Amino acid sequence: MRSDSHADGFLAGARDILPLALGVAVYGLAFGLLAAEAGFTPLEIGVMGVVVYAGSSQIVATQQWMAGAGLVASVFAGLALNLRILLMTASLRDDFAKAPLWKTALGAHLTADENWALLIAARARGRKAGYAYLAGGGITQMAAWCASTVLGVVFASVIPEPKALGMDFAFTAAFIAIARSLWRGRVDLAPWLVSAAVVIGGVKLAGAPSHWMLALGGLAGAAVAGARADG
Repeated sequence: MRSDSHADGFLAGARDILPLALGVAVYGLAFGLLAAEAGFTPLEIGVMGVVVYAGSSQIVATQQWMAGAGLVASVFAGLALNLRILLMTASLRDDFAKAPLWKTALGAHLTADENWALLIAARARGRKAGYAYLAGGGITQMAAWCASTVLGVVFASVIPEPKALGMDFAFTAAFIAIARSLWRGRVDLAPWLVSAAVVIGGVKLAGAPSHWMLALGGLAGAAVAGARADG
């Protein structure tokens, strides 16, 4: 396993991710408003954040649930959107290779776009960043995400009519912010176009349910990204 000083690496990861964690907290608040509209309590959304810890998937699954897609379809849509995490954790296989199972599972659970990207960038600059760095960033960001989503639910409960203040646009703004943060440039063009084509084609041309086509579009995009990576 690629090693670093555990305490130093953990603190470095926690420190480096703070600016990104603040951004995550912003759309965490937006998701909290959406979750409150869907009927979640602060406790439920807090537990969901710790157990699932996948912002974009939580948002999409909740939106699909509110649209009447049902539990299975909502969960499937969230899982499909998060398939990219499989590729990200696969790139860290050397860090997980000699770790005990619980540590590997924890590291995979804590892996998100932000701390993974920081780890890769740190290594590109020659730093000996490893598992501890990833965990420090992941735990810090998880804390920011869970706290902000719970605050969003609480905040929504004291606003009589969130839509009157334009709060219903929070989900759209949050999803745009997430999509923008995931865009890495031309390398993502093909997977994104394939995903969009599958969803638009299925919904507009075939008349298929949007929640199923969203899940299939995510799977198709992930398959294209995986094929390009293998090639």
